Amino acid sequence: MTSVSENTEAQDEKSQISRPSDSKSLIATTSASQLLKSDLTTEELMAEGQKCDTVSSYIWSDEDNDEILETINKDEPKEESPTDRPSWANKIEYLLAHVGFCVGLSTIWRFPYLCFHNGGGSFLIIYILMLFLVGVPLLFLEMAAGQRMRQGSIGVWKVISPWMGGVGYSSFMVCCIVGSYYSVLMAWNLFYLVQSFQSPLPWSICPLLKNSSHFDPECERTTSTIYFWYRNVLKATDEIEVGGPPVMHLSVSLFVTWFIICVSMTKGPKSTGKMLYVSVLLPYFILFCLLIRSLMLEGALFGLKNLLAAKVPALYSVEVWRRTGNQLFLSMGPGFGSFIAISSYIPRANNCVMDAFVVALLNLTASLTATVFVFAVMGHLATENTERCYVRNAETVLGLIASGVLPVEASPPESIYLHPSSVYSRWLESLPQLLKDMVLPYMSTCSIAQELKEVMEGPGVAIVAFTDIVCVFSGSTFWAIITFVLLVSLGLSTMTGILQGIVTPLQDTFSSLRKYTKLLTVGVCVPMFLGSLIFVRPSGSYFVNLLDDYWVSLPLFFIIILENIAMAWIYGARRFLADLITMLGHPISPIYRWLWCFLSPFVLLVLFVSTLIHLLLKNITYLAWDSSISNEVVRVYPSWAKVLLIVLITITILPVPGYFLYTLIGVDFTVSMIHSKTQLSSNWKLKGTH
Repeated sequence: MTSVSENTEAQDEKSQISRPSDSKSLIATTSASQLLKSDLTTEELMAEGQKCDTVSSYIWSDEDNDEILETINKDEPKEESPTDRPSWANKIEYLLAHVGFCVGLSTIWRFPYLCFHNGGGSFLIIYILMLFLVGVPLLFLEMAAGQRMRQGSIGVWKVISPWMGGVGYSSFMVCCIVGSYYSVLMAWNLFYLVQSFQSPLPWSICPLLKNSSHFDPECERTTSTIYFWYRNVLKATDEIEVGGPPVMHLSVSLFVTWFIICVSMTKGPKSTGKMLYVSVLLPYFILFCLLIRSLMLEGALFGLKNLLAAKVPALYSVEVWRRTGNQLFLSMGPGFGSFIAISSYIPRANNCVMDAFVVALLNLTASLTATVFVFAVMGHLATENTERCYVRNAETVLGLIASGVLPVEASPPESIYLHPSSVYSRWLESLPQLLKDMVLPYMSTCSIAQELKEVMEGPGVAIVAFTDIVCVFSGSTFWAIITFVLLVSLGLSTMTGILQGIVTPLQDTFSSLRKYTKLLTVGVCVPMFLGSLIFVRPSGSYFVNLLDDYWVSLPLFFIIILENIAMAWIYGARRFLADLITMLGHPISPIYRWLWCFLSPFVLLVLFVSTLIHLLLKNITYLAWDSSISNEVVRVYPSWAKVLLIVLITITILPVPGYFLYTLIGVDFTVSMIHSKTQLSSNWKLKGTH
């Protein structure tokens, strides 16, 4: 018994792998041109389709796996990929491409804040549970599909089920839209990186007024980091409705961003792989250095205690599960088609089961490392703010004593300025109760837990939180440089993965483009750069938040659900596992069948419905700059923003029903032509007998 991958040529795989055994499905999955050229009758086509499906689709246990393995023809080659298809130079570059794509900016700066506001340790428990029960199986599914079919997302889903062929086009469109605004995140970080080569850092102090020694009053009403972000970087407007031309320095940063991406991909996997050694390995090294430095800060232990403190009610909260699921899939990145594209350049015998676990574990490691780093720094900031509160209270008491309001006996010791945390508490406890009752009404409440909560609320944009963090360290210029090198590298590797999800399907759909990889890469990057300019306008950051917070989740969940259904229920999970067993040459646990068929679709459907309900029933809001009060305010998006979301969601999922109808029309036409040809052949045979 031999598999489809072993007894067919690469050019015939697309038509043979998806042939089911009944005549209607057979006709649906065979192109009209093939059927019209063939002289086979419908019965013969059925027999041919059954002959192609020589691998059993019924894998229930490990014994079945062993039986299939025993029947593999060892003499037949497993590698039958097109000779003109490029490949990764080695397994390391292949894994780096996967890790670089899924470990992105959201892994570093969104995960810690979600963790704090959604139950701390409980959030981690839910995330790890969903990662291994849902995330890894879906990651394995996409990797195996790309590796098995040796095509991008568009070609893969046409092979697996022509009825679901539109899923690949939807993934392609999601990559185009996400790539347009995600490149802006990288441009922001690139601008901060350039600004980091100054001492003091430009965002660490408020600017002076022109021809004056006074600081800008708008900056003094807020923090210097927030002022620098909204006023110097974004040139932000107060509302999303107010437009304006693209900001010049951000446009330059965006151009440099796309230039770097374009150059790194001009030669396909060969040039991309070399770049990944830097853009993926360097962030892990920098993240480790930042972690060690943060653990040396005073108050870091307090932050870590809050990280590990699990809030049990969060385990039963549907909202917490929804946010955790959103973070998991946005961080991991299934549904973009990038995992499929990256895996299509690796030999079929590659162990994609182990690869899925390795990529997931490295993603989890990066998330946890970033979380420990952020909590340690925020614990330090909370401790510092609490100590400043103690000192302010002591100075207030001294001022009241000087004015005669309080007696001299209430004076705090001078050592309170050296060790405020320990001395302040001992001083208050040493005061007589009567004197303490006189002092306390004049003092503000100093709570390190409350300070941590306020610090972790943080500014509206995560990038500003990182500018606050680097200001904590001594030698802040050095730490700012390596921090933004970290963020730029993460953005670059993720953008490379997104572009793979665009370029690879185009080359597979139009094979002639494979000869002009450089021209195709430039042809993709230039229009995407021009489209990205809308997001570097003064109100552009509000559009980025609109798409990232409210749009991207729904199309991705929709795509992943259809991918899961197409593989598990239409092509058949057992059949796919059988293909993989013959392809890899070793058993695969049948637990994946149960996860693909039941658990994953259920979890994805719940997440999709809850996200849709959240979008429809709640006001969609954004954090905007209010120049009149020099502060961030929460504003409600205008009604047209929701219309824009609906239009974009519709556009991205429209290829699915559109391609379904296209296939249906093609099947009806093919059936009628076969029927006419069969009837004509019968008539000729009858005439011949007469």
